[in-house]
Amino acid sequence: MVEPLYTADEMRVGEAGHDVAELVERAARAVAEQVLERFPDARRIVGVCGGGANGGDGRIALRLLKEAGREAEESHDLGGADVVVDALFGTGFQGAPREDAAALIERINAREAPVVAVDIPSGVDASTGEVPGAAVEAAVTVTFHGRKVGLAVGPGARLAGDVVVAGIGLTPADTAHARVTRAVLGLVPAKTARDNKYSAGSVLVVGGAPGMTGAICLVAETALRADAGYVMVAVPEASLPVVEAKLLEPVKGTWAEVDRLAEKAGAVALGPGLGRTAEARALVDQLLRELDVPVVLDADALFGLEPFDRVASTVLTPHSGELARLVGEESRWVDAHRLEALRRAVDRFGCTVLLKGADTLIGAPGKRVLVCDLGTPALATAGTGDVLTGIVAAFLAKGLEPRTAAAAAAAAGGVAAELLDPQRGAVASDLLTTLPRALSG
Repeated sequence: MVEPLYTADEMRVGEAGHDVAELVERAARAVAEQVLERFPDARRIVGVCGGGANGGDGRIALRLLKEAGREAEESHDLGGADVVVDALFGTGFQGAPREDAAALIERINAREAPVVAVDIPSGVDASTGEVPGAAVEAAVTVTFHGRKVGLAVGPGARLAGDVVVAGIGLTPADTAHARVTRAVLGLVPAKTARDNKYSAGSVLVVGGAPGMTGAICLVAETALRADAGYVMVAVPEASLPVVEAKLLEPVKGTWAEVDRLAEKAGAVALGPGLGRTAEARALVDQLLRELDVPVVLDADALFGLEPFDRVASTVLTPHSGELARLVGEESRWVDAHRLEALRRAVDRFGCTVLLKGADTLIGAPGKRVLVCDLGTPALATAGTGDVLTGIVAAFLAKGLEPRTAAAAAAAAGGVAAELLDPQRGAVASDLLTTLPRALSG
């Protein structure tokens, strides 16, 4: 269901007791093989090698490339290079590169030649994905034993290019972070002959203030496409005619009826199009106090949210701007420190938090962080957050524990995006056509 992601410390533990020279030779051979396989016409290969173990990997890779008949050398003169091998900094590097190293990295990035990074693009923090200064933009990263956290978490993940994991003879280990695979969708219960519409998953969606009914309609329709059996919506009375006209299958009601509707709910999605009025804020506070079923909070339900105390499961699904408000930072700080921002939110609210993005992060108290990078750039469009909320709510209603529901929802949305054809011009509601296929495997 998941693939381990390694920090620098976890790699050091894994390498302890092994023959270092043998590990280096295997790593270097993997780099050389990737260069030869991906760039068969490349004649001049220049390696930029640092003084540490990563530089040693690069130098041996250059030796193997020379033995294979290529013009391979270590040099800071990149002129005429068909391929650049980046072996400047390895997984132990932290902080911003010094001025001379930063200038070298900028020269590497200025070249049109493709870059093959050894283990991690230089300048990326392997344990966090943070990029505090200059960093290499790789076409390919050959990483050893397992993916590093910094190859899956932004902003570093966006500099890695194609990631190739090369085995070097180490034993897999438990890690504090893991990458979600599409196999997690196998955990989502499918309807059986014994199910009825309620046991298949009953969802209540609360929101839909006037002028913002599109969000609640999208969440409700998504919950049904995510295989929930029964979906209800609660909106202000003024919005009721709109949702009556738009939604066919869901049961419709008003905010005044929310207590009655909630009696039939296995999970509640709170926030899409809710608005930020005093009435909306009071409704959020009331439902968090009174509901004894899982709740997913999104959009306006997150605005002004303070720590709460409830026994039932809760999932927060913020984007970086919303998470920034929750932890008292700027959104650009969150973008630069995604793991740290996630941890702060988990600690503050004591529940499952899903930080949306190309590298969606899922954290929960006392549990390993999950990273989901499934999907395509087609998800960068308005409304895909509402789709995700609907999927999370459906999976919670089906009985999945909150962290698993969040991870499986991110995976389902990502796979649904991959199934879109064409990709360009896709809108969020297009995902409703591919989501059932994503869940069917």
